[in-house]
Amino acid sequence: MSPIRSLAAALIAGLLCTFAAAEDTNPVHFDPAAPPTRNLSDYHFFKDAAHQIPNDGVIPYDINSPLFSDYTEKHRFVYLPKGTAADYDPREPFSFPVGSVLIKTFGYLHDIRDASKGERVIETRLLMHTTEGWVGNAYLWNADTTEATLKVAGTTVDVEWIHFDGAKRTNNYIVPNANQCKACHEQAGKLMPLGPKARNLNRDFAYPAGAENQLAHWSKLGILHGAPADPAQTPRLAHWSDPATGPLDDRARAYLENNCMHCHNPKGPGNTTGLDLTYDQRDPLMFGVMKPPVAAGRGAGANFFDLVPGKPEESILLFRLASTDPGIMMPELPRRLVDDEAVAMLRQWILAMKQDGTSSGQD
Repeated sequence: MSPIRSLAAALIAGLLCTFAAAEDTNPVHFDPAAPPTRNLSDYHFFKDAAHQIPNDGVIPYDINSPLFSDYTEKHRFVYLPKGTAADYDPREPFSFPVGSVLIKTFGYLHDIRDASKGERVIETRLLMHTTEGWVGNAYLWNADTTEATLKVAGTTVDVEWIHFDGAKRTNNYIVPNANQCKACHEQAGKLMPLGPKARNLNRDFAYPAGAENQLAHWSKLGILHGAPADPAQTPRLAHWSDPATGPLDDRARAYLENNCMHCHNPKGPGNTTGLDLTYDQRDPLMFGVMKPPVAAGRGAGANFFDLVPGKPEESILLFRLASTDPGIMMPELPRRLVDDEAVAMLRQWILAMKQDGTSSGQD
């Protein structure tokens, strides 16, 4: 875990301890048969929204290699109705019961290098398992983080922060509309969760009582059925930016898994392209090695193949990730900016790639 995330986790754990002894006088209320509320506070998901302190029964979690969303800081939580549990799967997203809610808050650290300098909380997205299926909605926070209101039509927010190099950066951040949720979360024609998979959740989290593997913790709480007793028996993604978590090939695939695979898999909206960026896809042609695009248009530039071993400058995949042109860039959502650090890592991965698509082992 990076120093920034370690500090953030420690701060959250400390604040959680502060609230641990408080009586639960305002429990979570989510009716899966009702339409979404106008105000996020009606659900009582948070005790302290400004610091993202969850209410009792709302479990914080993190994933091994997160989606890039224009350098936002993300806070993830899950809520399940009392007495229910998700069903473990070694490969696919877990199956959650009706009444479950996946909660993800997006914000900008004032200084991306130092979480202790505070954060501007921007929006909270809910993926709600209703009686009609999964539904996604976004709530925009007011300036003092006392209330968030439903934004069905979406909006944009001007933000600024201090970047890794010490320079001030700005962005016109996108809060998605209700239909845009489908762009990522629709699989085989149905809206569904993406992140809560064994390979994403198999990691430690700093809970108030101490760090513990998330899968083990969920099993202990009774909100996950069927997980192996030993997390070592569970798949685990590397963190794309941390060499300590895996070799370059593992980290590149982890990045593509959580930034591109939601479309580019056999069940995703981009399945007609024939490109499968699932982390364990090992057929070189399937994950793009010397594979011509089906219909990329301007998205191909002057290039002919998705991945050209040893030649990142001729690889369509990198060309699209390095662009902010709406007619070229991938993924189309949820970004306006280039993930410069990840693009540099992927460039290194392609340079080190052998002609058969395997990694040379260089890092």
